[in-house]
Amino acid sequence: MKRILLPLIALLLLSFNQSSTKLTDQERLRGALALIKTQARVLETINNLSEEQLNFKSSPESWSISECVEHLAISENAFDQMLKESLKTPADPSRRAEVKMTDDEVLAMITNRDTKVKTSEPFEPSGKFGSFEETLNAFKTKRVEHIVYMETTEDDLRNHYGQSPFGTLDAYQLILFMSGHTERHVQQMEEVKADQNFPKE
Repeated sequence: MKRILLPLIALLLLSFNQSSTKLTDQERLRGALALIKTQARVLETINNLSEEQLNFKSSPESWSISECVEHLAISENAFDQMLKESLKTPADPSRRAEVKMTDDEVLAMITNRDTKVKTSEPFEPSGKFGSFEETLNAFKTKRVEHIVYMETTEDDLRNHYGQSPFGTLDAYQLILFMSGHTERHVQQMEEVKADQNFPKE
């Protein structure tokens, strides 16, 4: 009897541990909606803008709306790589203490434009995707992949980790960070549109 019970108990414990590390319905919904809403924010902000408006700069050192979109396309691919790298190693609950920020703090920090951050050279817009349409398609294609992933994944995102400039994040927070980063640059694009010299058409 003992020989039968021990494997059964081990199996039950394993099943419990596996299910307890899946995303909750609330987490999954929050992550997916954040990605969907910030993509919609990008598309709404650039809707019906002329080439002159897309390329307008409020100062020589500032980015145009077109360059902001390219930065988002570059970043979306970089976040994708960060997420994949974080999932290459086994899930490790013992590292949870390394994660210092809550989900809300991650979003608040990345969307706050009071503190300006200069991006590193690989993330600088340089026309790498070709036309603006190709750049926007690159962003949308990768974003759709991330939305589908968020809606369907069974990965243990809370116990895989990645490094951000602000410290260790779990893999779920990397996705929130990605959506918050999009919102940050939508705000930047809105600032460009609000400039008094922004072209009327």
